[in-house]
Amino acid sequence: MKIETFDLLEFENANSHEKQIYAKKIDEHLQKIGFLIVVNHSISKICLNNISLVLDIFFNQNENFKKKFQAPYNGYPYGYFVSESETLAKSIGNNTPPDLKESFNGGPIRVPSKNISKEAFDFCYLPTIWPEIENFKKYWEIYYNEMENLAKRLMSVFAISLNLKANYFNKYINNPISALRALNYPKITKKVLPNQQRAGEHTDYGSLTILHSLNSIDGLQVKYENNWIDVPDIENSFIINIGDLMARWTNDRWSSTLTELFQKLFWF
Repeated sequence: MKIETFDLLEFENANSHEKQIYAKKIDEHLQKIGFLIVVNHSISKICLNNISLVLDIFFNQNENFKKKFQAPYNGYPYGYFVSESETLAKSIGNNTPPDLKESFNGGPIRVPSKNISKEAFDFCYLPTIWPEIENFKKYWEIYYNEMENLAKRLMSVFAISLNLKANYFNKYINNPISALRALNYPKITKKVLPNQQRAGEHTDYGSLTILHSLNSIDGLQVKYENNWIDVPDIENSFIINIGDLMARWTNDRWSSTLTELFQKLFWF
């Protein structure tokens, strides 16, 4: 099974007949596996370099510094999370050791002025705890805006691929509760436990996930017909995976595919 590469700009510049041909291919592919790779996405290298710069600075700080921006209590969604504080595989009932990754999570950068539920306000729109790193918040928000726009473009592609109007999903995504996560995989300094991974087996719960590797890292795998297959790391691309919500919206026409970050883990 090959994960297909999709040229977004070529699709957007195509005529209606050509778009239908593209859309049919996307639909057929996503019925088999809920992953695709997007190239020619128009996200500038300056944007990618800037977010990479501030994240490298942050993650290279010592633990005491990073913990100053830690989530203040268990269940708070945003801020810094130390390595082994999350076990993704538990979301599907697998009792594995915690994941060997650290992360910084940020929430939506705009809070809607109306039509917001108390549940969303009390969780999804909690404030992000910003690190005291020059330009961190600025570059993070620029990148968030770019990803929000890219998500809207992709949802339009998905609508066409499902024989819907291009703007069909707009009313459902006008006030996104999207979180942006930066993951870092530090050097292993202790013995790895059995079945311990960088990111354990899981599916994502939203409509779609946009993944970009700022520093090339292999090991991302997806499950297809009970076999794990590697996701290729293509330069200047984004990996898109279908989430549980999109699977539900399509009545499981498209699958929310199991994924994990598997690496040959050594300790020093």
